[in-house]
Amino acid sequence: MTQCSDYQNIAVMEPAHSIIHRLGGEAVVATITGTASTAPYRWQYPRDKGGTNGVIPQRHHLALLDYANANSIALTASDFLPTRAAPSEPERAA
Repeated sequence: MTQCSDYQNIAVMEPAHSIIHRLGGEAVVATITGTASTAPYRWQYPRDKGGTNGVIPQRHHLALLDYANANSIALTASDFLPTRAAPSEPERAA
């Protein structure tokens, strides 16, 4: 998670943040997906701040992958998967 200084210092979440910036920013991604200009911002924020916890909705994956391919930007389907934290010791023992 990194900090976004543009909007009240809300922490932005992965993988949405990295994908959006790899593709050229929020305005570019909104155009590609046909969404409101605010949607890519929301995808980068935690649910308690009105976001999606860093998850880009699946219905937009193909358009983003096609754009990346057409523009020689390295992006794969697995890049859209949220990373999992390693389980803590008590969870491993269960």
